[in-house]
Formats: sequence, structure tokens, C-alpha cells
Amino acid sequence: MCRFCVQHGDGDRWYREAANYAVDLEEDLTRRGYIVDFIRDFDANRRRALTGLEVVERLPAPLERALKSRFSAKMQVNHFGQPVPIEECERIFDTATSIVSLPCPCRTFAGKPQDGFCIAMTVTPAEHILREGMAGYGDGPDTLRFERLDKAGAMELLRKAEERGLMHSVWTFQTPFIASICNCDLSSGCMAMRLTVGHGAKVMWRGEDVAVLDAEACSGCRACIRRCPFDAIGAPANGGPVDLRQEDCWGCGVCRSACTLGAITLRDRREVPAVASVW
Repeated sequence: MCRFCVQHGDGDRWYREAANYAVDLEEDLTRRGYIVDFIRDFDANRRRALTGLEVVERLPAPLERALKSRFSAKMQVNHFGQPVPIEECERIFDTATSIVSLPCPCRTFAGKPQDGFCIAMTVTPAEHILREGMAGYGDGPDTLRFERLDKAGAMELLRKAEERGLMHSVWTFQTPFIASICNCDLSSGCMAMRLTVGHGAKVMWRGEDVAVLDAEACSGCRACIRRCPFDAIGAPANGGPVDLRQEDCWGCGVCRSACTLGAITLRDRREVPAVASVW
């Protein structure tokens, strides 16, 4: 079980804890201000983080590890996330009853604004707060693609994201307050994946689950390989089943939606000894 679950989930998965969503942003001025500043200053912070990592990675290995660990500890307090399978997203939408899709800041500043979206979830409506943070983006808030969604509409968006191989991840804005689900892969310019997977600066933990392959049911069709956003599945040998490397799996579950034979399932990470402590 990840540290978030221990600290903020009362022993269960932390994103299932209703208290982590029950925040009125009009009253909680600290978190409200953090969200506005995070969105407004996203590009400046993105550039600063990447430039800083380039410097850090030229330092001796012990110092590099120490600085990245310090960065990760700071992010855990402010903005941290974890992949979640689509069925857990459905449970999240039951709690966070105000759901809004909005342009993805990562893609906006990676020059791919049309390639994807984020979903903001709060207990009370927060569109005006999001617009305040994004007021300087492009032509301004009047042209932003905000859309109020119900649960069914949000789930349909996530299913379409899975068809494109985008993993879902849930994020805090001042931990443990949960406010967004992102839908990303490495090619989309996702900052969390770039920092964590590409640079080893941990701002995202692995999911509570891990994929498990039923080799007898697998036809070796490779559909799951194309869909996995973490390159955790290799090509089959001699026409056999695919090679699912659990040590590389982040537990997003996106690969399952590509398998028409049901050969891939998710299992609680703690029940798989080989990766039970891999977070």
C-alpha cells in the first residue's frame, strides 16, 4: 500500500476517502490560491524544473539522488499523483460531484493543445477558479474548452482516452486535497511522466494495482503493446503470448481495454510478491 493510503486513506486507497474531496474552494483560500497559481505559473515552473534537473543530473550521483529526493518530498506536500484504473475513476466521480473538462496545461505548453484534456473534480463548482488561473493562456478564458460533465459524460471521455493509450492519474493540489484526473502518455508532454519516468524525479507513484497476464488466453495479437503508455509489454516470441513485465507496469489498466480475450487483469500490487514493494 502506498504512503498516501497509509497517511490519508485510513488504510484504504487514499483517493476513495471522501474527506479528501470535501473542500469548498471559496472558503479554503489557501488551496484556492494554490490552484490558481499552479495553473497560471505552470509554464514558468515547468521550465524551471526541467532546467534544474539538467543541472542536477550533471552532479555526482549521491548528490543527484539527494536533490531529487528532496524535490520529491516537497512535491508530496503540494502536488502528487498516482495512476488509477478506469473503474476507480468512476468511484471518484461518485464523490467529486462537480466535474469539468479543461485543456491540459502540459499539452498547451508542449505545443499540442488539441491532443488531450484534464478533468477537474471538486465538491462545489470551480470553473471560475480554473478560468482565473488560465486567463493568460492563448486568447484568454473566453476561448477555453471548459465543459461541465455528468458522470456518464466523464466516463465516456475516459474510455475514448484509453482507446488512444492514455493513462488516467489522480492528483492532489496541496495534499491530500484531490482536484484532478489527468489523461496522459509520454508523447503528450506530460510533465509528471517526464519527471518521474524520464528523469527519476518522483512526483508520481505507481498505482495500487499491477497487470497480470493469462498466458493461455493470450493470442499474441499485440494490441495491448500498442496501448500500454509505459512500454511495459513486449512483443511475443515465436507467436506465443506477449511479454508483460510487471516490474515496468504502473497499474493504470489501460492495456485491458485493448484485449478482446480478457487475457489481462489487474491485481492488488500487495498480492504480487515480485512488485509488492515497487512504488
